[in-house]
Amino acid sequence: MTSTSAVEAEEKVVDPEAEESATASEPEAEETPTTTAEKTSKQLLKLVGTVIDTGVGPLTGSIAWAEDRLARVQGDRYKSNEESTRKISLEEREDIDKAIARLVVESVQAAGVNGFVTGLGGFITLPVTIPANMAGALVINARLAAAIAYLRGYDPKDPHVRTVVTLIAVGSNAQQIAKAVGVKVGQKMAIEAIKKLPIAIIREINKKAGFMLLAKYGSKRALVTLAKGIPFVGGVVGGAVDASMTSVIGRTSRSMFPAD
Repeated sequence: MTSTSAVEAEEKVVDPEAEESATASEPEAEETPTTTAEKTSKQLLKLVGTVIDTGVGPLTGSIAWAEDRLARVQGDRYKSNEESTRKISLEEREDIDKAIARLVVESVQAAGVNGFVTGLGGFITLPVTIPANMAGALVINARLAAAIAYLRGYDPKDPHVRTVVTLIAVGSNAQQIAKAVGVKVGQKMAIEAIKKLPIAIIREINKKAGFMLLAKYGSKRALVTLAKGIPFVGGVVGGAVDASMTSVIGRTSRSMFPAD
């Protein structure tokens, strides 16, 4: 079993302006949630947005994390980016692929470390119906999907991109995501078609995605669902989602966010 020291330490930098822009870009539900399920699913959606934008606990947000790992790959050739979208040159494609591979390895290690995800859950304020280890698994998976999207030139703060990231974190593959949003094109064209959907439709999709998150991560019964209902999940390791699920999420993210 990989030790927690295998997961590289990170410095979390919280940007107030980023938090403000994240709030503005996040699609709001049209009705105030009334049932426990509605409230919980909305909180899970909020958790996805938080880990993407500013990070959770010791984990930086997706953009800061992706930039740091790209900088480590490029060394003296690295040029910082202050925007929520990174323009990728042809010369950088190999560097980007190396950085993404590093993100996936770190995430798989974190998901497979006994107790690491449970530790993450300790500082996540969520309803008691959500096991801390499952909330931590969601943090790892959503963060990875958004970081890959960013390094491929997509804006994780865009509500359309965020919706796709959420569906990936649920465990959906490219075909399932296209079906969920009503897109009938090849997976390489799916993200472009999704970006053209009206924001009202994105809000409705987000509501469904919230309940999908609840079914996957939101209760102790979800542990059984993960172990028995998802083909690519081999089991639950130390209360966390098996590392194989995070690996698949990395592959799905690469296919849903192709390089231009």
